[in-house]
Amino acid sequence: MSQTAKDIRETLGLRPVINVSGTMTFLGASIIVPEAIEAMSRLMPQFVEMPALHELASHTIARLTGAEAGFVTASCAAGLTLTVAAAMCGFDLAAIERLPDTTGLKNEVVMQMGHMVNYGAPVEQGVRLSGAKVVPVGQATSAHAYQLEGAITDRTAAALYVVSHHAVAYGQIPLETFCGVAHARGVPVIVDAASEYDLRDFLRAGADIVIYSAHKFLGGPTGGIVAGLKPLVRATYLQNRGIGRGMKVGKESIIGTIAALEAWEKRDHAAVRAREQKALDCWLAALEGRPGIHAFVEPDPTHNPLDRLRVQVNPAEARITAWDLADQLATGHQPVIVRDHEAEHGYFYLDPCNLHPGQEEIVAVRLGEELEKARASNSPLVTPFAERFKRKEAGALGWLA
Repeated sequence: MSQTAKDIRETLGLRPVINVSGTMTFLGASIIVPEAIEAMSRLMPQFVEMPALHELASHTIARLTGAEAGFVTASCAAGLTLTVAAAMCGFDLAAIERLPDTTGLKNEVVMQMGHMVNYGAPVEQGVRLSGAKVVPVGQATSAHAYQLEGAITDRTAAALYVVSHHAVAYGQIPLETFCGVAHARGVPVIVDAASEYDLRDFLRAGADIVIYSAHKFLGGPTGGIVAGLKPLVRATYLQNRGIGRGMKVGKESIIGTIAALEAWEKRDHAAVRAREQKALDCWLAALEGRPGIHAFVEPDPTHNPLDRLRVQVNPAEARITAWDLADQLATGHQPVIVRDHEAEHGYFYLDPCNLHPGQEEIVAVRLGEELEKARASNSPLVTPFAERFKRKEAGALGWLA
């Protein structure tokens, strides 16, 4: 879809941003696939028995993931809270209604310190919302099986494993080992795989429950997919009678998730990779020979079949910092939002997974514009990173102020 006067964002007075940040919630996550849009449109005017629709989703999730059953909730974050609640309450309806009061329940969740990350909110807060207590394992950059075993007690309800580019990338317990230790003590393993491409490997590795975002690589509506052992999935579904009530999804999100999963099954993934490579090649050509710019392709850190372009910026030669370049790209009538969560280290990424046709060329032009502007300026654009950090905090606090 080209950005034209018919773009609804412009009609509404919203900026027509181009997303080269990835499947980021703050940008609307992803482009919803046509199959999901059609299914949602067809069901929205109709009434449906929600338990039957949930059961239909369960069958689809099970078939695509290899799980025994599945459930759709509001988001991966909601799925995390509800699966922890399910591990504590099981099928006890009275306990479900008492949460977040966990009196009399196993209420501890063990997780590695290096997995206690912020994905827009703290992961451990998602655990605490259920009433459970987080028990950290190891240190941020070092965790071992014996530390996990030592953290498990007769109060442990579940063990949580987070797969994310935010998590520490070394010194962590491998998932297979993590599952082995937990299972030896009778503790179920929950895997938060919100932004992961593979729908089967985590269950194969021993996880009892895996949670995915429906609205990221799948291209579905906003939702969370819970996949795993039938008893735990049933217990998660029952949380709709308690704390899950505020995390429920409508008929449109459930049918949209089903359609997105079925479209995923038929997707030409090789063609998707080819389109993404075309964008990477375009950006490499646009940045070649630019003073102070070193660009190279880097694989996804959690082994998703996706490459990104890392743009390393030397401010002494480029006359602009990585974070200032990111901020400048986000301005103007064709704002480009890059993946800049590590910009303080002097680089950002260009992610090609959410582009409409032709947008890679616009990104290339914008890169050239801002780099040439910086080179032509009388003074370099080199602002302290701490100031940018404060600006972002002020921006969050300034909403509707």
